[in-house]
Amino acid sequence: MTVIGFLSTAPVSDEPMSDQVASAVEAIDETGVTYQTGPMGTTIEAESIDELLEAVRAAHEAIDADRVSTVLKIDDRRDTDKGAWEKVETVEESLGRPATNRDQQLGRPAPDHDD
Repeated sequence: MTVIGFLSTAPVSDEPMSDQVASAVEAIDETGVTYQTGPMGTTIEAESIDELLEAVRAAHEAIDADRVSTVLKIDDRRDTDKGAWEKVETVEESLGRPATNRDQQLGRPAPDHDD
């Protein structure tokens, strides 16, 4: 079974928060789950709900602030082992291209996915 979570955690503050978010990402990394951080949060893939919640707790507790905001979305599909990135690959197969235009928007050539 694969449990997928989307986590956003940060201090509630007017100060820059990149160092605090980096601490949270480091805490997730130390739990051993698979993850990918994006601009709005981190996608986490775990073997069980307990493993996912351990990573979420570690990230939340890594934020050193008087007030912490954490939002978690969980996809606990129990009938398949399909992971988060396999879901993206399925969408990309339907599109016939990567599911992003970020490189084009930044003026970079799109990656070659024919490898």
